[in-house]
Amino acid sequence: MSQDIIHLYLMPGMAANPTIFEHIKLPESQFKILWLDWLIPEPNEHIKAYAQRMNARITESNAALLGVSFGGILVQEMSKLRDFKTVIVVSSVKSKHELPKRMKLVKLTKAYKILPTQLVKNIDYLAKYAFGETITKRLELYKKYLSVTNKRYLDWAIKEVVCWEQNEPLKGVIYIHGDKDPVFPHSCTEDTLVVKGGTHIMIINKYKWFNENLPSLLVN
Repeated sequence: MSQDIIHLYLMPGMAANPTIFEHIKLPESQFKILWLDWLIPEPNEHIKAYAQRMNARITESNAALLGVSFGGILVQEMSKLRDFKTVIVVSSVKSKHELPKRMKLVKLTKAYKILPTQLVKNIDYLAKYAFGETITKRLELYKKYLSVTNKRYLDWAIKEVVCWEQNEPLKGVIYIHGDKDPVFPHSCTEDTLVVKGGTHIMIINKYKWFNENLPSLLVN
């Protein structure tokens, strides 16, 4: 029976560590959950090369991927390089056309070259960029989840988001998006499973929805 178990690899969003998935629990008789964390990119490393390095960490043939936000962009790139049983993208974008105007402007002006230094020094700014929310009573929550503040990583991550060139959604990928997502507000289009009331951090605060619905999505 162990050969039939689906190994589900979870990839967190920008600057986040995999504890954002701490409440995702699936039947152990069917699934084994494994957390992926961010590698520090090589100098000038393209996202495709980075995706190849990440794929090298996955050894099972019966593996599935789930990525959140920028992690959703990454798992799409990973899926272009090898076959996976299922690929699920949460709170992310299906193509460059769904990026909000502010991110397109960052690309046009190349402002991404100066943003990361501010992000590293200002956890409130980082939380707003990564989660779409400013800190109020959630400071400790953000400190817990947003721990990847290496400058090279942030420089790279922001550039790869705003400069992502995917032109069309990938066939066979399951896209899940919240209708209250302030970071990527244009992603509730056709071929998207929409979670009502879901924000950019719904993998954290709507984990019950995922626990209930992921099993059927992963085996179909």
